[in-house]
Amino acid sequence: MIQIRPQNLELNRGMDHVLPPEEDDDIPAFCRALGVPGLADIHTHFLPPRMLRRVWEYFDAAGPLVGVSWPIRYKWSDEERVAHLRSMGVRMFSALAYAHRPDMAADLNAWTLAFARATPGCLPSATFYPEPGAARYVRAALDAGARIFKVHLQVGGFPPDDPQLGEVWGLLAEAEVPVVVHAGHAPVGTEYTGPGPFGTLMARYPALTAIVAHLGAPDYGAFLRLAADYERVALDTTMIFTGFLDRLAPFPDDALPLARELGLAGKILLGSDFPNIPYPYARQIAGLARTGLGEAWLRAVCWENPVAMFGAAGSAEAGSAEAGSAEAGSAEAGSAEAGSAEAGQLKRGQLKRGQLRRRPAADSSSVTRARGRAGVRCPSRPVMSSLATSALTTASSVARTTAS
Repeated sequence: MIQIRPQNLELNRGMDHVLPPEEDDDIPAFCRALGVPGLADIHTHFLPPRMLRRVWEYFDAAGPLVGVSWPIRYKWSDEERVAHLRSMGVRMFSALAYAHRPDMAADLNAWTLAFARATPGCLPSATFYPEPGAARYVRAALDAGARIFKVHLQVGGFPPDDPQLGEVWGLLAEAEVPVVVHAGHAPVGTEYTGPGPFGTLMARYPALTAIVAHLGAPDYGAFLRLAADYERVALDTTMIFTGFLDRLAPFPDDALPLARELGLAGKILLGSDFPNIPYPYARQIAGLARTGLGEAWLRAVCWENPVAMFGAAGSAEAGSAEAGSAEAGSAEAGSAEAGSAEAGQLKRGQLKRGQLRRRPAADSSSVTRARGRAGVRCPSRPVMSSLATSALTTASSVARTTAS
């Protein structure tokens, strides 16, 4: 049984020696010091040019669903933004798009999937909307290699349990392909956001692999508990601990112990919202480093957990970066090489979608690794199977007790 106490987090603050990056140019050195090949950011955006211009105009105008001044920092071309991600050592990223009305998701998918095919390191990304034919184009996207989906309940203005999405959720659950869900109320809530509607969805489709964007802000505790309760629910860090979103929805100290346990159990992944952020990318990484949750947690969130879920980026760049980490003497080189091998197997069709191993096992059934004070037992088959159920139950119970 895990006993989580806030004072343990203070010990981590004193023991870690990796300095948070101050500028984007500092991030590669941060990764080397942390002992990871680079960053794996599962929440970035690349959109068709016309749509991207409209999104930026909406943010510039602080539209009703934004609610605050939000000057986009990286208003650059696709080529410049990809180059910048690579210069910072971001080896894996996504091209998340989201439909806000009918008759646009299929076209968005065609664009984002083509973008990924032309852009090494980019996860093939897709979206959907509650409309007739949604299951058809989601199936087509899966057949075309989509490895991550995104829906935005706030912007889309629909409930996650809309009847027209029933078959879609079933398809994604069966395929074990993750879907990033903007389910939280931040920055502006609607009747379809919050832990209630999302919890209803998961109760109906418990096998769905869902990644809650923005750690579920502002209802962090409730969404963390959902991730502890549901085997295949994870969260991303997008914009949290940056100072910007903290002014709207500060992360509570009493939720840090559960966030730590979930991160070490593979259930928190790096996300940034690049390029649609009003501050330097480095601030996201620095904010995570300053939480005091420990270097093992940082390694898990910034690299290990995304690679465990999606495999290594699958590009020559990522492969060479992982090989380089061994030369640098990284303690995590073995796990990076395992991720690279799995990416190669994916390309060769030896592994099916959803069968990426979390770590090379000493036997054919499972591998136990130390996570803080707990041994987290991770089966070698599915992406997020059996993630320390008893440990997470205990962590969730402690968080509930602390909150009350």
